[in-house]
Amino acid sequence: MFKHESEKLLTGAQVAEMLALAPVTVRQWVAKRKLASVRVGERAIRIPASEVVKLIERGFIPARPER
Repeated sequence: MFKHESEKLLTGAQVAEMLALAPVTVRQWVAKRKLASVRVGERAIRIPASEVVKLIERGFIPARPER
């Protein structure tokens, strides 16, 4: 959910670069609602930075402790 009016909004290309993905992958995730977005025009969308953080946290796999 969009939390605050001053939260940074990212383009799909920015998110793709941050996650080392193809921009089409980000567009597909938005279309499938795997990644929340905000429509800012007829066609333009932006992704709240907090949504990218959530995506990373959901996929985080901690390292095993050394023995």
